[in-house]
Amino acid sequence: MKFLCIDCDAQMQFEERQVPGDGTFAAAFRCPTCNRAIALLANPMETQLVGSLGVKIGGRTLDEEPMELVRSTVIGRDDAFEDIQPAHASSRPRWTAEARERLERVPSFVRGMVKKIYSDYAAERGIAEITPEVMDVARTDLGLEGM
Repeated sequence: MKFLCIDCDAQMQFEERQVPGDGTFAAAFRCPTCNRAIALLANPMETQLVGSLGVKIGGRTLDEEPMELVRSTVIGRDDAFEDIQPAHASSRPRWTAEARERLERVPSFVRGMVKKIYSDYAAERGIAEITPEVMDVARTDLGLEGM
């Protein structure tokens, strides 16, 4: 995050950080071009959040892989949008090998949702088997051509 001077469009430079002891912190920034100063005041909850994320106010450059812990826990699952249907699972359409191969080319973090969209489309229309042709028709019918 960077602060920019509205008048000069220059990046503000960090000047000082103050921690008054009441759970808050303040940081001052100054424009190197016009000398305009601004201050950031964080309430106790914001201060705690910033501290827990390991953010250092005052010009520290980010590590090579910022937010790595968050990134590693936000991984999509193929079955994320699949319904649990023990009794009437046979009513769900089958997928041909060609359709499954095409589905594998969909990014993994949305694959489960895409599979659910096609499965629901086929089930609602009484289609027993999902083929690439069914997928093409569904894309047109659902208005997904541009996606």
